[in-house]
Amino acid sequence: MAMNLDLNFDLQAINDLDFREAGNWPIAGKAALIALIFAVIVGAGYWFTIRDKIDQLHTARQQETTLKDQFKGKAHKAANLDALRKQLAEMQASFGTLLRQLPSQTEVDSLLRDISQTAQVDGLEQKLFQPQGENKKDFYAEKPIHMIVTGGFHDLAKFVSDVAALPRIVTLHDISIKPVGKNGTGELSMSLTAKIYRYLEQDGGKK
Repeated sequence: MAMNLDLNFDLQAINDLDFREAGNWPIAGKAALIALIFAVIVGAGYWFTIRDKIDQLHTARQQETTLKDQFKGKAHKAANLDALRKQLAEMQASFGTLLRQLPSQTEVDSLLRDISQTAQVDGLEQKLFQPQGENKKDFYAEKPIHMIVTGGFHDLAKFVSDVAALPRIVTLHDISIKPVGKNGTGELSMSLTAKIYRYLEQDGGKK
């Protein structure tokens, strides 16, 4: 049985179609309907499925870049870990050496005597030797000593050098030197503040 198919199907013909009788439509109309349904399905699939996957892919790529940067940073740190450990050990050893130069509470009086005796040995006359109260810091305490000594220039210089060479840390501050009298004897008067330091761990830390 031969069928005469009319494929000349224009938009006006589509407008005249009755969707309740889609089964009786010509092939061109059915093809157009199928194509429209397919386009709607594909569009909906893209919007509800593929679009989300694309967004997820974009987010994953951003995370990949971030993770790569973090990995590079950690790899660099790992490559230098041995050097950093060695440097830390050296710093701890240096810090321990400095701490051993800080006297304990019982050694403070001995250090005060050492400073006073250094001035005497260097031929200086002590006009003032006045220890002050402690100023407590984070992990140490400093104790200032106001001093006035007189003597020749070389004697004063030797005193400063000898104090710096003491086995405990002593720093000198506010040094002022002026001549004694007007007789031209060359005798000088030096006023200064010497500071000694004590590690607070010896008495339980800062109070």
